[in-house]
Amino acid sequence: MYAAMQAHATNELVVKHAPLVKRIAYHLMGRLPDTVQLDDLVQSGMLGLLEAIKHYDAGQGASFETYAGIRIRGAMLDELRRADWTPRSVHKKARMVAEAIREVENQLGRDAKDSEVAKHMGISIDEYNHILRDSLSCKTFSVEELILGEDGLIEGVYATTEQPEELLVQQDFQKALAEAIAELPDRERLVISLYYDEELNLREIGKVLEVSESRVSQICSHAMLRLRARLADWLEGKDNGQKS
Repeated sequence: MYAAMQAHATNELVVKHAPLVKRIAYHLMGRLPDTVQLDDLVQSGMLGLLEAIKHYDAGQGASFETYAGIRIRGAMLDELRRADWTPRSVHKKARMVAEAIREVENQLGRDAKDSEVAKHMGISIDEYNHILRDSLSCKTFSVEELILGEDGLIEGVYATTEQPEELLVQQDFQKALAEAIAELPDRERLVISLYYDEELNLREIGKVLEVSESRVSQICSHAMLRLRARLADWLEGKDNGQKS
């Protein structure tokens, strides 16, 4: 009897939050190659929803929809990792750009300009822009991956943990990420806000800013690389579960 009631409650939650899965899938599709199928994202997202239903703990303070959204995104990103279309050379070059941004900004004490980063790397501005375009599809550098992915510090914002120090590290990283986003150059911060807070796609953001979709892509890529550069200490220290 209890099992039947529990199954019924689970089914109700699945039906109620299925639109959330589709909404997140469509949002991610806005910056993924055509080779990625919407149905695959939805399927993995539904598995994430089921995991959220299974592990949700109201006592941790997050609403179910917030918690479910994180688990759904995480499941979709896991699926994308398993079917990674991005050549390793793209990952490598993008990491090189992030490191160059970090070094230039440490030297100058301000936001690094594209021309300065390209010069530091010993490449032309055209080659630098080409790396930025390629890195847009390199999922390692999305905000979701900084939080949830294999290159991120934590597995989930509201991951269950019995260790107070681990929870503190998660909270501190969230604060550091928020501060890093707040300190982005104005246009990069606006693009991130429109994309993640307002959930506009790249084409819609282009209309708001009156620039081409490709230019929005470039700005988004640069913002992701700049965030990775500024959070490098956190990301390098993730294996120890603490900031290095």
